[in-house]
Amino acid sequence: MGPRTAVAPSKEVKCDGQGRARLRSSSDGSRYSRRGVDLPTSSSSTSSSSSVLFNPKSVLKRPVSTEELQRPGGPYIKKTFTVVGDAVGWGFVVRGNRPCHIQAVEPSGPAAAAGMKVCQFVVSVNGINVLHLDYRTVSHLILTGPRTVVMEVMEETDN
Repeated sequence: MGPRTAVAPSKEVKCDGQGRARLRSSSDGSRYSRRGVDLPTSSSSTSSSSSVLFNPKSVLKRPVSTEELQRPGGPYIKKTFTVVGDAVGWGFVVRGNRPCHIQAVEPSGPAAAAGMKVCQFVVSVNGINVLHLDYRTVSHLILTGPRTVVMEVMEETDN
């Protein structure tokens, strides 16, 4: 079905053509990477028996409510990103619950190229307000939508 279906439940680390590791996501949005294992130089030598999989802890310093994000004059600014997925995915991980946040951004992925950063809160996906949705629902919207994703996020200002 094309590039946007590259995310599957059992995917893990894949190397790009230049020998750099690309982190993969599972279908529920979990991000996995290898820990304590040398990364292979080709995807043919990838073995799931040699991988140690883990989920990272939340990157947020404190809980934030949807009301706080929407408060006029609050410490958050809205940004809009257009992320075009590649053969591996979009290059970011969504986590959290009402509101969701960006948990991880692959440094060489499409999301990083668009300017997305960790700790940003997801406001909308392709014009759909997602402030009151959990990360599984938001991930599903992204995975089942078009290859190009338009996302509005709220980012804390540097006050």
